[in-house]
Amino acid sequence: MSYRGSVAAIKFGILSPDLIRRMSVAEIQNPDTYGDDGLPIPTGVMDPRLGTLEPGQRCKTCGNTYLGCPGHFGHIELPVPVIHVGFAKTIHTLLKATCRSCGRILLNDEEIKSFKEELEKEKQSGRPYRHIYFKVIQKATSTQTCPHCGEKQLKIELEKPTTFIEAAESELVRLPANVVRARLERIPDDDLVLLDIDPKSARPEWMVLTVLPVPPVYVRPSITLESGFRSEDDLTHKLVDILRVAQRLKENIAAGSPSPVIMELSDLLQYHVTTYINNEAVGISPSVHRSGRVLKTLAQRLKGKEGRFRLNLSGKRVDFSARTVISPDPNIGINEVGVPIEIAMQLTVPEKVTIWNIERLREYVRNGPDKYPGAKYIIRPDGKTIRLKLAHDLNELANALEPGYIVERHLIDGDIVLFNRQPSLHRMSIMAHIVKVLPYKTFRLNLAVCTPYNADFDGDEMNLHVPQSEEAQTEARILLLVQNNIISPRHGTPIIGAIRDFLTATYLLTKDDTLLSLKELSYLLSAIGYDGELPEPVVKEPQPLWSGKQVFSLLLPKDFSHKFRSTFMPEEPVIIQDGKLIKGVIDKGGIGVEKANNIIHRLVRDYGPDVAREFLDRVVRLANTYLRIRGFTFTIDDLTVPAEVYRDISKLFVRMDEEFNKLKTDYEKGKAPVYPGETPEQSFESAILSLLSKTRDTAGKIVRQHIPPSNNALIMIKTGARGTSLNIDQMMAVVGQQAVRRERIK
Repeated sequence: MSYRGSVAAIKFGILSPDLIRRMSVAEIQNPDTYGDDGLPIPTGVMDPRLGTLEPGQRCKTCGNTYLGCPGHFGHIELPVPVIHVGFAKTIHTLLKATCRSCGRILLNDEEIKSFKEELEKEKQSGRPYRHIYFKVIQKATSTQTCPHCGEKQLKIELEKPTTFIEAAESELVRLPANVVRARLERIPDDDLVLLDIDPKSARPEWMVLTVLPVPPVYVRPSITLESGFRSEDDLTHKLVDILRVAQRLKENIAAGSPSPVIMELSDLLQYHVTTYINNEAVGISPSVHRSGRVLKTLAQRLKGKEGRFRLNLSGKRVDFSARTVISPDPNIGINEVGVPIEIAMQLTVPEKVTIWNIERLREYVRNGPDKYPGAKYIIRPDGKTIRLKLAHDLNELANALEPGYIVERHLIDGDIVLFNRQPSLHRMSIMAHIVKVLPYKTFRLNLAVCTPYNADFDGDEMNLHVPQSEEAQTEARILLLVQNNIISPRHGTPIIGAIRDFLTATYLLTKDDTLLSLKELSYLLSAIGYDGELPEPVVKEPQPLWSGKQVFSLLLPKDFSHKFRSTFMPEEPVIIQDGKLIKGVIDKGGIGVEKANNIIHRLVRDYGPDVAREFLDRVVRLANTYLRIRGFTFTIDDLTVPAEVYRDISKLFVRMDEEFNKLKTDYEKGKAPVYPGETPEQSFESAILSLLSKTRDTAGKIVRQHIPPSNNALIMIKTGARGTSLNIDQMMAVVGQQAVRRERIK
């Protein structure tokens, strides 16, 4: 019987003892698992009515083999009630909010009526109403005397995980589980509504167990070791422990043993049931295997990174995917990804045979799965799959290819793939790239695409997914290709652009005093793939020389004009007129990421993403080649200033010491100013930090006055390639006071 419709809501409840018994197919009484004949013992923890694990055997309940049997629950009748560790906090709240004698909620009739009306009103309006339950509990737990029967209420404490202590007049009394259950039974259904409990699906006494469900054997299968011995699941071990203690407890109760013995065995049963549910409960030692290994019980199966939710339900594994370390490669396009040949030979793309591609696909089939470029499978029109690894004659299969067949071939240059770096925090964490098959074992990525992926090359790994259908491949090309994601939807500026040493290189290249010989010019033009005519040299004698600005201008569209500010010299505008860089330098302000209205931004807007992609590809190759020709180093010499500078800084520190001593004297005499919202000590600390910060800034200014514009550290900072002026201050002048949350480290 099937039902059609939509799920409006899901409601969770608590299993009642009656429901546990009704869904059970067997009462489990025997702690033993298998008999001498190797078969499960009836009424044991592996009872054949709970399901079967052995091929060929049939379930004693439904008659199916292990392939068709869903598994069936059993139950254990507990000799004494046991508190469910998962509900201990809820039980504690209920005991404090209800009368220890009559079980009514500790509110008078007027308060009950008022809260119920408020609750109903909030529910009807569709507004959140959980805060009302908190108000009810807060009010009820603060009441000292029951307004219904006049009973004085005693303080109840929870000793974790499951022990309840009641403070009587002169002593502390422990509440056994049967007393706790009896108190919960007395709470009327009408009062439970105000305590956030629906009595139809969860009576509070059901939180104290009298019957324990026994899960089917499929949840806790045995494994047979090489030695022939069976190894039982951790849950089965715990169920055996529970049954053994329950058996001893029943015998002792029947024999009329003294109450301390009964209490000790009851505590042991409580321990085993608690660790069966949660083996990491606070306040008790975890249950361990004979080998000393901590058992993995119900809660541990569900929670955490290795639990059922995150590992099996949220965590997906897919076919047609690959993962390896990434390496930088400035010579591939920003929309390309370098794929190791080993991966290209493992991942396949289904290609339908047509009259136009049949010869190419026949060649792939002849190459087979072990020669690149080859194929791994052929799918015939009747749906039959032929695995080429097992084929005897590849030539015969290749010749038999006809239009309509599908060949699952290796990845080749030009295929579209999805590339992803985790954590996937925004849309551009997964984009489409075009395959470029390369040697070696790492994915190759253009450095300009690092920003959207937040990738670096200190061991990062990335994932690659191969879309299988024509529709998926088309969607990837139209929606996800890198050049279609140059502009970030977050702030509307380019998120893909030149970074790090590319910015340094374009600055050095486009400086006014950068001149290039014919040999150097040829290197650069070769790198950007320029095949037009050479521009006129700016210097003709004694040898022709070309400016770096001329080379950069060759990357721009002929009719491109733009005006913007550079990072290096924000006071001077950069002017591009009709595709020629007339004035200024190119740095982060011109081709960097997250800079509004820069060259990349304008190219995407006015010329389209493909022109912007080609420009960026050529910028990266040009910058990389120019740096190889020119060289760029960062050495200790870049951090050295004349000795008189350090003498000036020493004098500054002497003045700082004098100011500090004055601050200290004023503080000790109580004359130091106290700022609003601060204690005298905090104001003193703030004054010290302010003095130290001012001194560090002044020392930095002194040092920076003596750094020449050609200093490589300064170039990196001013072009936006890397670092800040604070880094220079700390490296060349003084590190300064290290403060954590505006306080000196104590």
